[in-house]
Amino acid sequence: QVQLVESGGGSVQPGGSLKLSCAASAYRFIFSIYTMAWYRQAPGKQREMVATITAGKTTEYTDSVKGRFTISRDNAKNTVYLQMNGLKPEDTAVYYCNAESGPRTYWGQGTQVTVSS
Repeated sequence: QVQLVESGGGSVQPGGSLKLSCAASAYRFIFSIYTMAWYRQAPGKQREMVATITAGKTTEYTDSVKGRFTISRDNAKNTVYLQMNGLKPEDTAVYYCNAESGPRTYWGQGTQVTVSS
């Protein structure tokens, strides 16, 4: 059973920064072949993709976070990160880690990010 465990969420004022981490673990889980992603879901809204990073470290971002968020991965640590700078109230959501390779997809339990003054 693959486990994705997010950490690093919290409350921050507008303009602040947070760094989310997602650690993957499972017997014989080959982290490096998975495309990793961060999604978020705000109250009353659908879950949306925030950022993705492929096995080859190609990245994509939703338009609203470009230039503010950076996704990265450390295959030696089976961990993906999301550095969030210049946070805005509209970034408030539960952030979920996702791992996908072919038909296999896994989700973390989510971590709350709240941006308010």
